[in-house]
Amino acid sequence: EEPPHTGRLALYLLGLQATCPPLSPHRSLVTWLKYYLEEDWTGEGQRGQPVTSYYQYGLGVLALCVHRKRVRDEVVRRLLTAQQHGRLGHGGNTVDTEAVVALAFTCLERRRLVGTELAAKLRLAAHEASRNMAKAQGPDGVIGNIYSTPWALQVFLATGECQTEPAFGQAMAALLENLEAFGTAATMAQVLPVLHGHSYLDITSRHCGEEPGRSWASGIGVGRRCQHRGGCVSPGLWWLLADTLTPLDMEPLPEVPGNKTVQLVVECPLPWCYDLRLYDRLVPVPAAASLLDVLQAAAALDPREFRFHTQDTPQGPFLTQVLGLEARQEKRNYWQILSAPNTPLQMGIADYRPPDGATVILRLSEW
Repeated sequence: EEPPHTGRLALYLLGLQATCPPLSPHRSLVTWLKYYLEEDWTGEGQRGQPVTSYYQYGLGVLALCVHRKRVRDEVVRRLLTAQQHGRLGHGGNTVDTEAVVALAFTCLERRRLVGTELAAKLRLAAHEASRNMAKAQGPDGVIGNIYSTPWALQVFLATGECQTEPAFGQAMAALLENLEAFGTAATMAQVLPVLHGHSYLDITSRHCGEEPGRSWASGIGVGRRCQHRGGCVSPGLWWLLADTLTPLDMEPLPEVPGNKTVQLVVECPLPWCYDLRLYDRLVPVPAAASLLDVLQAAAALDPREFRFHTQDTPQGPFLTQVLGLEARQEKRNYWQILSAPNTPLQMGIADYRPPDGATVILRLSEW
C-alpha cells in the first residue's frame, strides 16, 4: 500500500501560499493534508510513529500552520513527545527533522493555534531545538550537513536567536561557500528565504499586492527584525538581497580529462543479512564521473553481480535498492552512503564526484 503523501503535499501547500493564491482553490488540499496526518500515524500513545517519517509529519503540521489551520492537540503532542524522547533521528543526522519540527512549534505558538499551556511547552521545545542546532555545528560551520544547514538557519531566524547565537553567522558563511550544492528546485526553496533573512513562517506575512521580488523584504516576522537590527545578515550579504532576483549565467562544469578508479563496497549488517560485505570491487570510470555514473558503470560490468534502482525526487535521484535489497519505510531502513571509513555523504548521488582512489560504501542502515 502506498504511504500517505504527507511531505509532498505539505511542500506544495507551502509553495502555493508563497505565490499568493486565491482563497478557494487550495481548501480541498488543506483537508487532504489533515487526512494524511491522521493516516500517517500508527500505534497508540508513546509507542506510535509516522508511517512516513517525523520529517514529513512535522512538515505537514508546519504547512497547515502557515495556512493558519488548526490541528488536533494530539497531533502536536505526538511531535512534542518524539522530540522530548529523542525519536526524531534519521541516519545519525537529526538536524533537518528537528528543525522542521521546531518551525512547526514556533508557528503554532506564534499564531496562537494551540492553548496557553501547550504553547509554553512548544516555545521551550523550539528553543531547545535551537540549542541543539548550535551543538550540531561542525568546525567548518556546517550544521548537520550542507542541506540541513538552511533548515537550522531558519530556526535561528524564526526564534529570534540569530541575534545572539554565534553559530548563525558561521553557518551562513558556510552556506555561501557551498551555494553550488543547491542546484534543484527543492534545495533552492530551502536556501532562498534564508539568504533574505526569513524563514517559512514569514510566508503568511507577505504583501501579495507587491512585486514578488519585493515581498520578502516587506515581511513583518522575526526574520525582518533580525535583518534590520544587525547581527544576522552581514554587510557582505546585501548584494544577495536585491528587490528582484536576476538569473545568473551558470558556467558548465569544466571537462576533466582521463580516468579514475573508485572502490565500491556494499554492506548489509544483521538483521537483514548474514554476510556484512556483499560487494567489493574496483570500478573504472571517467575522471568527471559522479557516484551515479559509478553505480551505472558497476552494473554495466556485470549486471548479475551488481544492480541498483533509484527513485526520482525533487532533490534528485534517491537510492532505493541495491543487489535486490530494497530500503523500505515500514522497515525503518535506508541505503546510507559513506566515504570510507565512516563519513556520511553530504551530497546526492548525481552530484557527488568521488576522487580517484576513493572508497564509497553503500550500507543498509536503520533510522
